[in-house]
Amino acid sequence: MKKITLKPPPLPNLSKLAARLAVGVLLLSLLPALPASASQITSRSLTLGTSVASTSTTDNYKFTVPSSTTIKSATFQYCTASSGTCTTPTGLTSTSATLSSTSNLGSGGTWTGTFTTNGTLKIANASNTGSPSANITVNFSSVTNPSTVAPFYVLITTYSDSAWTTPIDTGTVAGAVANQISVTASVSENLDFCAFQTGSTCGGGSGTTVSLGALSSSAATTGTSVLIAGTNATTGYTIQYTGATLAGAGTIAATGTTGATSSTGSAQFGINVANNTSPTVGAAPSGGTGTGSTNYATANTFSFVASTLTQIASASGTTADTLYTVSYLANIPANQTAGAYSTTLTYICTATF
Repeated sequence: MKKITLKPPPLPNLSKLAARLAVGVLLLSLLPALPASASQITSRSLTLGTSVASTSTTDNYKFTVPSSTTIKSATFQYCTASSGTCTTPTGLTSTSATLSSTSNLGSGGTWTGTFTTNGTLKIANASNTGSPSANITVNFSSVTNPSTVAPFYVLITTYSDSAWTTPIDTGTVAGAVANQISVTASVSENLDFCAFQTGSTCGGGSGTTVSLGALSSSAATTGTSVLIAGTNATTGYTIQYTGATLAGAGTIAATGTTGATSSTGSAQFGINVANNTSPTVGAAPSGGTGTGSTNYATANTFSFVASTLTQIASASGTTADTLYTVSYLANIPANQTAGAYSTTLTYICTATF
């Protein structure tokens, strides 16, 4: 019979096993420390001072942290994606940023900013004490927006130490660079002008006949019509009139260039755009910046130049509508020839653009 001998397996090399265990311990010691109970930052937002690409702006953060641990530092890291590898958005510049203000982070000490790494805003306050409150705000100035029209993301991380090494809580906010919208329009050259017997607007005027009725040698006879003018012409407008004096069975003399006051019993026909008291008729120009012209803007003085284009009012620049009340005065002597009298006046408004 053949004899079989059983041998125990060889013992492991204890020196090699010890070396492997030492390497494993060393590798574990080199891994970064992770927070034991990191939570998601809530109610977080980023408000940009402007969304224009490549433009200096303010970045205003607002958020609430779930942990009561005292915050000693925080980072705001700008990325092109909300997760995965963080790539700084093209064109973003944060190295010239400044810390504008903070609130509800705790109490004590002074928060300062560190902006040496482009794409990451850091704040720290080694003397901060107490727990953070809700609605923390951290505001930065002079951050240059990315140059690409697109969303970007910022990872907010709070730390329990002032060297940004021991995280507490994290959360991501989003911002966006957007196109500006240009709104264009044009305004055409405009001239409002109308003549009516009565009315206060060109759309609401009516009538084209001024009836003076029966003239008298013992009292002045008057009537009115209206002119309305407005323009966006840079040098304004002029209003002129042309026409004959009252005539028919006979002729009633015009008051002439310099005009005259009312004289009952004399032959007179004149006009003005003033508020007259002798006789009581008319009103001063109202609205806009238009005014009566020389010899037509003086109360109680009536002028008329027959059959010659003559200026009665004007405006020196752009103006809203001005309402002119044109007053007509007629006086006759006792021997004025009986019969019908009339005239037709043409008013012309010229605007210079």
